[in-house]
Amino acid sequence: MRVEVNVRSDKIGAKIRDAQLQKIPFMLVLGDRELQENKVAVRERSQGDIGAMSLDDFKELARRLVETRALTNT
Repeated sequence: MRVEVNVRSDKIGAKIRDAQLQKIPFMLVLGDRELQENKVAVRERSQGDIGAMSLDDFKELARRLVETRALTNT
């Protein structure tokens, strides 16, 4: 798995649009609310916002997708 952090000063909507155009499978959005709740907001490229979850839960989800080859490097 590869991870890239986007810390540009663009608005969040522009960052999400850019990631979708690049066909990035998952985006993790971290803001003040997510830091307070110790969670990450997860966006899937085709489904959009799939909700907030702990980082450990997301890592498990990503690991299962890779193991079942539901998530590939395309």
